[in-house]
Amino acid sequence: MTFTLYDATIPNFQQTLGATIGLIDKAEAFCTDTGLDPTALVDAKLADDMLPFGYQVKSVCAHSIGAIKGVRAGVFSPDLSPWPTDLAGLKAALASAQSDLAALSTDEINGFVGNDMAFAFKDRRMEFTAQNFLMSFSLPNFYFHATTAYAIMRMKGVKIGKMDFMGRPRMKA
Repeated sequence: MTFTLYDATIPNFQQTLGATIGLIDKAEAFCTDTGLDPTALVDAKLADDMLPFGYQVKSVCAHSIGAIKGVRAGVFSPDLSPWPTDLAGLKAALASAQSDLAALSTDEINGFVGNDMAFAFKDRRMEFTAQNFLMSFSLPNFYFHATTAYAIMRMKGVKIGKMDFMGRPRMKA
């Protein structure tokens, strides 16, 4: 069996999107149990020069289904629209990304191999092949933002651990 671009991307996106939904479930329970205002979590940052939890979750979506949409179009530009301002909205965005990814065909994703595409933002343009964009730009960004969201939750006291971040591994049947 050949390992494909689909195999290298979509299942990883799905696993971490599902795990991030689970993290938000735990955050909602934590806020209910402790009385923490959920807005304090959505707006929380690790450092003053970093964007908040809400942006990190939005970026998990942007670097999964958003990256696929960018490859389809031949260009990916950051989505500058506001992120959801509550946990329910963030969870809905993750679920939508997960659903959109589930609707993709293996043939479509594998058909991107060799296609030209670019990252474009303001005056910056970076040229890629589709597979190099997904593997060397989107996947690292995807995991960076998922990890940062996890770290913000830990910093705020949400009781989560490594397995919560990892989600459900795809073990041999």
